[in-house]
Amino acid sequence: MRVYPLFIPHQGCPQRCVYCRQEAVAGMSTAPAPAAVPGMLDAMLPVRGDGEVAFFGGSFSALSAPLQEAYLRAVAPFLAAGRVAGIRVSTRPDACGPEAVERLRRHGVTTVELGCQSFSARVLTQSGRGHGPRDACGAASRLRAAGLRLGLQLMPGLPGADTREARRSLACALALRPDFLRLYPTVVLRHTLLEKWWRQGRYSPMPLLDAVALCAELLWRSRQAGVPVIRLGLQSSPELHGPDGIVAGPYHPAFGHLVKSYLWRRALDRLLTQGGCQPLAVHPSDVADVRGHRNGNLLYLQRRFGPVTIQVQERLERDGLRVGARLLNLWELARFPVIGRRGCPSFSVESPLEAGSGEHAKG
Repeated sequence: MRVYPLFIPHQGCPQRCVYCRQEAVAGMSTAPAPAAVPGMLDAMLPVRGDGEVAFFGGSFSALSAPLQEAYLRAVAPFLAAGRVAGIRVSTRPDACGPEAVERLRRHGVTTVELGCQSFSARVLTQSGRGHGPRDACGAASRLRAAGLRLGLQLMPGLPGADTREARRSLACALALRPDFLRLYPTVVLRHTLLEKWWRQGRYSPMPLLDAVALCAELLWRSRQAGVPVIRLGLQSSPELHGPDGIVAGPYHPAFGHLVKSYLWRRALDRLLTQGGCQPLAVHPSDVADVRGHRNGNLLYLQRRFGPVTIQVQERLERDGLRVGARLLNLWELARFPVIGRRGCPSFSVESPLEAGSGEHAKG
């Protein structure tokens, strides 16, 4: 689905999380006024389209009700004209009470992305999120009940987190049956509290290779659950590369490519270790990921197994692999051990706790 973004950096957020500087991520410091939105959309949208106008960068449902409605009314004529099919907003889990969800549904919102970040109460507290796992579970239930599409955002590598927390948070997220996920490994942005902690030695970001390996596993587990991951890592921008952008952490402008290449290396290493024959054939669109960043996979495999030949076959499906007469699949070859969802919070829509108390889960 095509998304047409409008950024409202940090608008509606009740506090600033330790890692947050949305102005750098969004590439702008101020939000457009509702009166400016029609002109922006008129220049942005096709004559007919089935995409979504998206309000990103802030906590949309935490804005004042009049401001929310002003933004949504500004999009309404474009919905009526068929130039766009829906509205997407990003927001906080604790800003999705029954009244807020009904307002979004009534004004044409079709998709809500929740910034869950983690399902560990301890990690959320250390990160200054101001909500707990129960808020995310309650919000997801209410959004589902309202018929809205649900996206969840996770941030592996937050303060107090580790690989085990990342796996558990993913399992909890998948248990909420989202339509899609975004995975953003935590990076250190300038002028944040996290930068201060990093410079004081109180916080150590994940090394890039560790983040790639972890996100490859999380991507594989999401795929097994039938949930697409629509974004891996922050979108590259001049602001992130500038002097006030990223100062530390596992950022790479082609992070998604690194993750997919890691899975192919894992798959081919396993195949050739077991005596898989050559040549290997893949779909043309997979060649870059198979060879790896700067041919890293190919060089690694050649050091281990000698000459490796990779051919291209357009008739193969994406993520498919032909080895001699056998047809194999990346996702089966790169498999990870099965883990359960033990300890994931789960609550019903009718729960009074979920319906608006906002109490943090004890963990």
